[in-house]
Amino acid sequence: MAIPAKNTPWQGSWIWGGSEESPRNEWRWFRTSFSCPLDLEALAKAVLWITADSRYELYVNGTRVGRGPVRYFSTDIFYDGYEVGHLLRRGEVNTIAVQVMHYGVSTFTYLRGRGGLLAQLDILSEDGEITLAKTGADWLTSLHEGQDPAMARMSCQLAYSERIDGRKLAEDWTSSDYSDKHWQQAEVIGQAGMEPWVRLHPRDIPYLTEEPVLPARVISLNRVVPYRLTAFIDAYALMKAPGEENANHIRFCGAFMTTLRLKEASDVKVMFHVGGLGMVRLGEQVYSAEDMEGEAPLATLRAHLPAGEHVLLYTVFGPEHGHSNRIGIDADQEIEWVSPLEAEFVHAEGTMSPFVRIGPSYTYTCIDYVVQYDKFAAWKAAKTEFEDRIASIATIEELRATAYPVEPVPHSHANGEDAFMPQFAKRESDAYAVPASLQRIAAASSDPGIVPVFNNADTEFMLDFGKEWSGYLEFELEAEAGVTIDWYGIEYRKDTYIQHTFGLDNTLRYVTRQGFQRYSSPVRRGLRYLIVTVRGATSPVRIRGVRIIQSNYPAPEIGSFQCSDDRLGRIWDIAKHTTKLCMEDTFVDCPAYEQTFWVGDSRNEALVNYYAFGGTDIVERCLRLVPGSAFQTPLYGDQVPSAWTSVIPNWTFFWIVACREYAEHTGNREFAAEILPSVLFTLDHYLKLLNADDLLDMKGWNLLDWAPIDQPDDGIVTHQNVMLKKVLEDAAAIVAFAGVPEQGTKYTERAARMKAAINQHLWSEERGAYLDCIHPGGRRSTIFSMQTQVMALLADVADEERQVLLKEYLTATPEGFVPVGSPFMSFFYYEALMANGNLQWMLDDMRTNYGFMLDNDATTCWEMYGHTTMNRANENDLTRSHCHAWSAAPGYFLGAYVLGVRSATPGWTKVIIEPQIGDLSWAKGTVPLPQDGCVEVSWKAGNGSLTELTVTAPELIELDIRVPAACAVTIRRVKTL
Repeated sequence: MAIPAKNTPWQGSWIWGGSEESPRNEWRWFRTSFSCPLDLEALAKAVLWITADSRYELYVNGTRVGRGPVRYFSTDIFYDGYEVGHLLRRGEVNTIAVQVMHYGVSTFTYLRGRGGLLAQLDILSEDGEITLAKTGADWLTSLHEGQDPAMARMSCQLAYSERIDGRKLAEDWTSSDYSDKHWQQAEVIGQAGMEPWVRLHPRDIPYLTEEPVLPARVISLNRVVPYRLTAFIDAYALMKAPGEENANHIRFCGAFMTTLRLKEASDVKVMFHVGGLGMVRLGEQVYSAEDMEGEAPLATLRAHLPAGEHVLLYTVFGPEHGHSNRIGIDADQEIEWVSPLEAEFVHAEGTMSPFVRIGPSYTYTCIDYVVQYDKFAAWKAAKTEFEDRIASIATIEELRATAYPVEPVPHSHANGEDAFMPQFAKRESDAYAVPASLQRIAAASSDPGIVPVFNNADTEFMLDFGKEWSGYLEFELEAEAGVTIDWYGIEYRKDTYIQHTFGLDNTLRYVTRQGFQRYSSPVRRGLRYLIVTVRGATSPVRIRGVRIIQSNYPAPEIGSFQCSDDRLGRIWDIAKHTTKLCMEDTFVDCPAYEQTFWVGDSRNEALVNYYAFGGTDIVERCLRLVPGSAFQTPLYGDQVPSAWTSVIPNWTFFWIVACREYAEHTGNREFAAEILPSVLFTLDHYLKLLNADDLLDMKGWNLLDWAPIDQPDDGIVTHQNVMLKKVLEDAAAIVAFAGVPEQGTKYTERAARMKAAINQHLWSEERGAYLDCIHPGGRRSTIFSMQTQVMALLADVADEERQVLLKEYLTATPEGFVPVGSPFMSFFYYEALMANGNLQWMLDDMRTNYGFMLDNDATTCWEMYGHTTMNRANENDLTRSHCHAWSAAPGYFLGAYVLGVRSATPGWTKVIIEPQIGDLSWAKGTVPLPQDGCVEVSWKAGNGSLTELTVTAPELIELDIRVPAACAVTIRRVKTL
């Protein structure tokens, strides 16, 4: 249960442990024990307040209570409050245990602060508070000894992948019976209000759900042999400017080097999963990209090498955003890699890797709303010079003669404990039938699944969870000690094809101890399929339970939709499930690759949510987070809270639209008044970027759609201009709704000037359409796109004659126009279609585009349609993300227009019921209301007209029913509390 706020000052102190303020990927345990008095009467009102940097898991007397905090900007951290009276034991020793996962690196969901924990257990009563426990010097702390911090980043958006050594893991560390005598005393680092956590705020969203989901079946079994050597290298951390703390991408000039040692001559294969890969030297031979087999994201070269030591050196330049380089080495004979500096360094085992870093000789950080052409040109020149010099180098002595920095790479930033590269760097893979004894893993049976053992090979099998899920992996098993089990989540497979999550290390590596053991991962993952590889077992591993703890915003599944076309009904279902999985503590773009709150995506996600779930506090939380990025840019970040300083102007504009829509949806005038200064703040900064012709002319990431439209990163982009014109009017609407209409005049007048300028400068009489852009220097684009015309229609910039033309284009795309390229853009396309009465066209478009997803076994909506991306290297690689809520448009439009349920007044006090039937014969469904209750609609049609309509609604809701006179209407009213 959520506790709204802590009303008394914090008595607990911020605490930490160890020697570093912000260590890399450190998981730290904290404990305290206390006596609970027998005569304490108000125990039921015991509340444990807690927050931590970066994330925590909380236990009371061995029971996990919760995890958090919700994402935050460092200066404004949120805290949680849990009622724990039912877990306390009167007259006994009680224990609070906390696992804090500190990232030590900035991501797209977190800005680096420092490690810290703040907690306090209070008994609330009418007479005040009694504090039973609080963080301070009496707490004890220990490193999580079973967690390996020397792991690769999961992705540039997220923190680190996971390796757990069960031999070092104390499962009972959260209980009162555990002995913590060997633990250290925690260090008090400051009081509540200290930097960087200057302000503490109560959690502003309900706690997320935790529902166990079991696999449906085991669908494959393989005998596999991985490459002899695999490793990751954290090039981003190694090549970044020292002390620069952000998540911006970088370009650099650098290289990595190792030595391959062979006792006998052998054929050698080297596989690279490296972004920005340049030349490669292997032994005496230098290879260019053209010399390698395959293409990004994998490149491979083959060579025959004699016995002895051979240099492996490659150049790398970026752009690099936080992903790790990965290398795989295979050979017919035994092979090992050693550091070229091995003889020069005496170090403890496991502290240094076999790699050497060369450079960087040049590095610059890219900020995506400041286009740095001068730095880009300098980098290209430095890149050419660097590669020319490196290409001729064959020894470490020659490297040093160049005067480039040459440093050993520490084990923490490069090692062979990578579970991702072995998933596709395989020398052998043979398929076997799945035995019934293994299938029991998916049978929810008390009998364990038995994993078979292969001689001189590993055992790989794949679990299918039936559909995509998002949450935390748990498992129970029995094994001998020292077996490595790799767990790897993917979203898509087809027959023998596996779509690897390139760009996302979605793995967990677990090393077993002897006997029975269980593990619950604190790292969120999105997946449908789970590939499990058992490595090094000499006897069968017995797996008793595997499950995903599905975790999302607690959205009651009120909304529903069915109709005479089951295909459309299934499309609505996957749109709903997609949106559910992308509702965490904010909306996120996807549950797997990024888990990032992209501001522009969330506008469309909010509308789908209104119709599927009716959630409002998650929308308000998202909207209020956005202005927190003002310290990074007054134009506001396109994803927040994030350390990537990036601006997509349209994403800020969509945020303003969403602010207006939320205020009107809920009828919340207080919100409108509170968010208004932030809306006007960023708009005023955008207005400063208008040129003398009243057009937005700016450098930036000027994105709208993943399609070949002309949207350069500098110049006058038409779709941005029409959106700015629209949100100036939306801002005026927020001003009016907030009760201060006189402030809106400035913005409506500026919108009128922009409209005139757009029509004067951005219209082509020859093509009868708005051109995509005007490039710097005045060159008018020769590209025309449906995207630009759709946004111009929605922004109402065209006069009546031009509007007629644009409306015709909605169902008859002119030859040569760029078509809609993504489901995200389809949302706006459907808005334009429905504004102009083209329901049938929209239904047919859904059947084609979303039907293609269904035909390819989709259970969630894809980021891209699939058939529009066939130019990929593999015809099965249809989209990157297979669960992307920006694509869930049917979840909104089928309810709003086929059911015909829409708001007529702020707060839905009056509701329009205007079903549109298209080629359907019946439909029924439910739409949640922002206040209590919902509206249920059921209709039938015949001979192209509505014949029956039944509406059920709360008695206080006014209904505006718009149906043909011949339609039989039944209205049912329900009382409200």
